[in-house]
Amino acid sequence: MTESASVTSLLREAGRGDRQALDRLVPMVYDTLRGLAHRALRHERPGHTLNTTALAHEAYLELIGLDHIAWQDRSHFFAMAARAMRHILVDYAVARKAQKRGGGAVAIELDDAALVTESRIEEVLSLNEALGRLESVAPHAVQVVECRIFTGMTIEETAAALGLSPATVKRHWSMARAWLTRELSSR
Repeated sequence: MTESASVTSLLREAGRGDRQALDRLVPMVYDTLRGLAHRALRHERPGHTLNTTALAHEAYLELIGLDHIAWQDRSHFFAMAARAMRHILVDYAVARKAQKRGGGAVAIELDDAALVTESRIEEVLSLNEALGRLESVAPHAVQVVECRIFTGMTIEETAAALGLSPATVKRHWSMARAWLTRELSSR
């Protein structure tokens, strides 16, 4: 049995409630999750408190917490991992923004690094809001954006993760980029 088939089999067992399948799944998906997390964090600010390992673990915990999900295959798992990483990074940005507005913290002088950090938080939050609006119009395009932006997947990796053809992924990617550019520049 190939690794991909083994992962798919374990995911299906886990989806039926077999917790031991999850224990056997971890070593098979861990390196790929860390790679996705590394790519997701590549554009974050230096000194981000979430590191590759923490993001991979958080995403995995979020995924295994989904009760009775009908996992289709390995690709479906990693597409959902991309979505989980997006939500984790957005939640982190929301928490950072709340902290910046006071949150009981001691006031400090802003330096150039803090200004970059603040703009990055606003960028992530604006992108997340725009993706929420796009999802009501084109949910597949949002999945493509999550895979491409939040985990740095290639067109081919995204196609495999979502079960789409590369041509369809390119079409969704092109439309989503144009829509997001227009949406984000108008705000």
